[in-house]
Amino acid sequence: MNRSYLFVPADSERKMKKAADAGADALILDLEDSIAPVARPAARELVRDYLAGAANVWVRINPIDSDDAAADLEAIMPAAPAGIVLPKPRSAADAVSLASMLDDLEHRHGIEAGRTGIIALCTERPAAIFTLGSYVGATPRLSALTWGAEDLSAAIGASSNRDSDGRWLPPFELARSLCLFAAGAAEVPALDTVFTDFGDVEGLATYAANARRDGFSGMLAIHPAQVDVINRAFVPTAAELERAERIVALFAANPGTGTLGMDGEMIDRPHLVQAKRVLQLAKRLAAQ
Repeated sequence: MNRSYLFVPADSERKMKKAADAGADALILDLEDSIAPVARPAARELVRDYLAGAANVWVRINPIDSDDAAADLEAIMPAAPAGIVLPKPRSAADAVSLASMLDDLEHRHGIEAGRTGIIALCTERPAAIFTLGSYVGATPRLSALTWGAEDLSAAIGASSNRDSDGRWLPPFELARSLCLFAAGAAEVPALDTVFTDFGDVEGLATYAANARRDGFSGMLAIHPAQVDVINRAFVPTAAELERAERIVALFAANPGTGTLGMDGEMIDRPHLVQAKRVLQLAKRLAAQ
């Protein structure tokens, strides 16, 4: 379970080396938005070299309907990245197309079949908002869904995506919520988008805490300084663990009961499901 995914421009060997020490659960080497088209051939070579022997490093390729996508994959797949971040998909059909390409490339390069995961940035095109249910059962390679506001803002002509207090404006809060629901329906983790003001540590801590509260499993980062704040936000607190343990123990002591009282509160099966999820998350994080 990855809490933090740190974006790193793939044309900077210095930034890639620095990112390795940032403490992120996973890195995303970016061949798309942060790289000028003329710089992409050299960036692909840097990515291929960096991936050699690296663990849990993903690569954001260019949109699957672009000529650059195939060139990205041909260059990097021999080095076996952990997965591919798919930008601007029109629907899950683009993830399925990517999966088919990965089938061929894994076979050609002697990589274990199905090893390469896919994270889809599922809200970057307006039309994609209406197709989010299509990710259910689309491909077993789907590892997570995440969303983005910047490309969506540009596509609809919005002059801003946040209000004066930094909160998402309604169209973008809707996209965020739909991503969360789509991930839940597809039974994969939902990752919240980047917090662009990397100098606002307090604001990031609040945003990340709210993301976990809402059901997101992790978050994207754009600066090494954000990683520790995000990682800490996605670890259950001691109080949460204690409450979860008590709920599980209460139901274990009362098998077959649907509703129980605890601390003056009615506790039912959804509370038990969430308590088990909290304990499972803590166990996975401890194992990491």
